Amino acid sequence: MKHGKNYVEAAKLIDKSRLYDSEEALELAIKTSKAKFDETVEVHVRLGVDSRHADQQVRGAVVLPNGTGKKVRVAVFAKGDAAKAAEAAGAEYVGAEDLVAKIQNEGFMDFDIAIASPDMMGLVGRLGKILGPRGLMPSPKAGTVTPDVARAVNEAKAGKIEYRLDKTNIIHCPIGKVSFGKEKLAENFYTLLDAIIKAKPAAAKGQYIRSCVVATTMGPGIKINPNRVTKEA
Repeated sequence: MKHGKNYVEAAKLIDKSRLYDSEEALELAIKTSKAKFDETVEVHVRLGVDSRHADQQVRGAVVLPNGTGKKVRVAVFAKGDAAKAAEAAGAEYVGAEDLVAKIQNEGFMDFDIAIASPDMMGLVGRLGKILGPRGLMPSPKAGTVTPDVARAVNEAKAGKIEYRLDKTNIIHCPIGKVSFGKEKLAENFYTLLDAIIKAKPAAAKGQYIRSCVVATTMGPGIKINPNRVTKEA
């Protein structure tokens, strides 16, 4: 793969043979940001589990203390008082059959997170093949199927992110923007990693955090020592 001039220059700042401490890696990620826009800082964590087994799934959600720096557009499937509460909380799109039809028939996907009240899941289930592959299907584990839709909307707006294993046993998550600076990014990083560690399945054997890499949207990956991913470490 051929990389651009900025990437090549940024890569020179990184010692590829080294495992960095968390905050040192985040500081380096900021230094390697050469794009003309405010890049997102992403974390990629490979776990010592097998996602093919139901008892080794790792999935959940966490509110980052400093948010993600991204404006989150929320769609809520609800009726009656729940719908009014979602609108009052600032959800961009609220509906029931009408919202399902808009997604099914018009291909409407102008939102970043979907939330549903439990009584709506029979209806929302029809959208599984559309929302599922995009990671947008409401889920009780992620807190996006809840009777308290207003709280879920507020959390989403405040910077709640979902983490889940992909098929290669890696979790990919944004933890903020380069403009946040090292301290805010570190707070978000530790909050995410603490949540992932707490979600360790009982069936997981051996080393749980196998590798951890931080990178900006356009920048090279920086390896973090997997034994130094918590604040106490």
